[in-house]
Amino acid sequence: MKQLELRYFARLRDALGLEGEHVNVPAEVHTVRDLIAWLRQRGGEWDAQFSGARPFRAAINQDLVPLDEPIPDDAEVALFPPVTGG
Repeated sequence: MKQLELRYFARLRDALGLEGEHVNVPAEVHTVRDLIAWLRQRGGEWDAQFSGARPFRAAINQDLVPLDEPIPDDAEVALFPPVTGG
């Protein structure tokens, strides 16, 4: 199993009721996309937030990454809605 520190921001934090959590993910969770699929299995709001209907971004150890990015063990993975500036 891989250990990860997950952080949730903005609407995800509000909808999920968590700022973050430490999780042990199964060996088949290799990428951010795999992590999202694993989180969706929790059902309810988890499935709704990560279904793809509402966009979100991911960062590994504070670097923005695509969903196919591999996640190293003991990484911090942040999930958050897209941010615009002005």
